[in-house]
Formats: sequence, C-alpha cells, structure tokens
Amino acid sequence: MSQTLSDETIALVKATVPALEAHGLDIVREMYGRMFENPAIRDLFNQSHHGDAGSQPRALTAAILAYASNIDNLGALAPAVERIAQKHVGLQILREHYPYVADALLGAIKAVLGDAATEEILAAWGEAYWFLANILIAREDRIYHDQQHATGGWNGWRDFRIEKVIPESSVITSFVLRPADGGPVMTHKPGQYLTFWIEIPGHPSIKRNYSISSASNGESYRISVKLEPHGLVSGWLHDNAKPGTILKVAAPAGEFFLDGAPDRPIVLLSGGVGLTPMVAMLEALVAGGSDVPVHYVHGTHDRSTHAMRDHVRALAAKTANVNVVDFHQTPIAGEIAGQDYDVAGIITDAWLVSNTPVADADYYICGPRPFLRHAVSALSLAGVPSSRIHYEFFGPADELLAA
Repeated sequence: MSQTLSDETIALVKATVPALEAHGLDIVREMYGRMFENPAIRDLFNQSHHGDAGSQPRALTAAILAYASNIDNLGALAPAVERIAQKHVGLQILREHYPYVADALLGAIKAVLGDAATEEILAAWGEAYWFLANILIAREDRIYHDQQHATGGWNGWRDFRIEKVIPESSVITSFVLRPADGGPVMTHKPGQYLTFWIEIPGHPSIKRNYSISSASNGESYRISVKLEPHGLVSGWLHDNAKPGTILKVAAPAGEFFLDGAPDRPIVLLSGGVGLTPMVAMLEALVAGGSDVPVHYVHGTHDRSTHAMRDHVRALAAKTANVNVVDFHQTPIAGEIAGQDYDVAGIITDAWLVSNTPVADADYYICGPRPFLRHAVSALSLAGVPSSRIHYEFFGPADELLAA
C-alpha cells in the first residue's frame, strides 16, 4: 500500500462530501446490513447500538464525513484515531476483519449512490479506506503486543472470577475481579476500562466497556456499575452476578487516563457514575505520594445515589493536598450540609471557574454528555487550553473498523 494518498484520491474523496452529507446514514446502515450477514463480524459489535434508533450508525456516519472532510489534514483526526484503535483492541477486532468492512463499505456506497458512485469514486474510497485501515492496524498491533508481553498481560478473552460484590449506592454496585487462572493482572493506567463479553440467556452475546474504578495492584480489578433503566447488562450484573461468577474480560484499554506523576494541579470532575475513573485516579495519586494540589469535585442527585463517598473521603484524609467537594442536586430529607454533601444544586460553570485553579490545572472530566459539554465549554471559555482538558464521555462502545 502507498504511504501517502494521491492528489487525485484526495480530490475525489473530498468531492463526495455533499453526497455523504445527504446519504451518509443510508450508506452506513447498508454497510452494517452487509457486514452483519457474517456472524463472526456481527458478534464484534454491540447490537443494541445499531438499527434505526441506534447510536452507532449516526456516530459512524459522522466519523466517515469527518474523514472525508479532513482527508487533506489527517493530523486533525489523530485523537479520534487513537480512540478508535483503543476501542478496537477492547472489542478484539483484528487485522483479518478489515477486508470484510472494506467490501461492505464500498458495496454500500455503490448500492446507495448508484451511478454516481463511478469506478473512479469507488477506487478513491478504496484507497482512502486502506490508507487509514493500515494506520489503525499498525497501532492496534502495537497495543496487542504490549498487552501480551506485559507482566500479567494477555490477548483475547480471559476468565475472571467475581471475588466481591459491594453495594455502593442505591444505583451503583462494585465488582472486584480476580483471574480464574490465579495469575497476576497487568498494570492499567488510572482511567482505562475493561471490555466484557457477556452471555445472557435468550440474547446474542454482548460487549460492554466498564471503567476500572481502582488503582493498579497487580492482583485484581474493580468495576463500579450503575443500574440503568432497562439496561440489559447492568441489570444482569446487579441481579445475577455474585461471588464466584465467571466473566470474560479483555485487557485494559483506553486513551483517557492519568499518566505518570503530575507536575501541576489536578482537577477530577465527575457526574453520576462518571466517578469511576476518577476514583481510580485519586487512588493512584494518593498511593503514589503526589504532592500537587488535587481537587475532587463530584455531582450526584442525593445521598442515596452518592457512591463511594466514604472511600473518597478516607483517601483525602491520608494527605493534606486533596480537597473534596460534593454537590447534591436535590438533597433529600435528613441530609445535612457539610456532612452528607458540601453544596446543594448542580456544579455551575461559575462555581467551577471560581473554585478550581483554571490558570494552571489539568482537568479530567467524566459524566453524561450534557454534564461534560457544559464543563468543557465553561473551561474553554475561561481560557483553559484544550491540552489541559481531558475527558471521557458515555457513548457506544463500538467504533468503525476504519475511518
């Protein structure tokens, strides 16, 4: 394969942007329909995110359009490429899966656009697909290699046994996992996630990502799962998973993490179950003896939904440089300000800018999309550069296999 895209290919792909804007979603749905005719490919994806109401077809449509629009400026897509590669590794997507996607994508373009999809257009998209596919394959091969050769590392699906089930709140339960083979587990970076292959009777196999909510210890992982309304996997875990239950788990992955020893203030900002990677980061900071100022800011509905509060406060008590502020949106009867929570209401933009060190802090943010959108916007408007705003959002685990 060529190392660069030809000028002709770049021009042809950019020329398809209007057609993608008009028909991209139809192309993606046709593409998935073709891919899912092969059970081996279908099982790589989370089926609940597909179909007419699914989130993944829309996400993939936007990603393909972004690729076409930026094909002459691929540096702008570097963060997205890393995120896709990490997701692929979690889902155990391999280089041999890519040709199936290429065939489905090109076939879908032809089927939807008809005569407008000339041989030249299809050839250009084929070249563009494999250009980006090879970038992803190379990055994914490196991640798989590093996972396999790390102490306690592995490739594929490894059996883990649930050691403990810990109710954390009315809606969140933690599960401590140890390898069924009795071996060690690889070190993860605080903020990364595990991917699970879940088999529920009467349903196709399902994959889910859950953030690791503990710092590395070489022996076990902890995940903390919110019971979602009508959530198939979260409901099954809350109702059926118990000590001794075996789960299939892929090695830690993810591009959202706290890396190394920080040299400037850290703000950990979370909403709801978004606290899970933040608790892992806080544990790591305290265990590592970091002396930078750390601000842990968390928002939830009330005392009943506030998970891991005592654990966070106990961590903060071990060092003088951690400041914890909890927001309860609607405190319930009997809650005491200063004891059960610190501030009533939501985390406002004004509070965030006024009470955290926007001049020099690194911000790590996780929570529902509206929460994250407001926080990132407020910090950006306050002058915090994008390089100091790191975030993870809740969304579909599936990503496109290329581009």
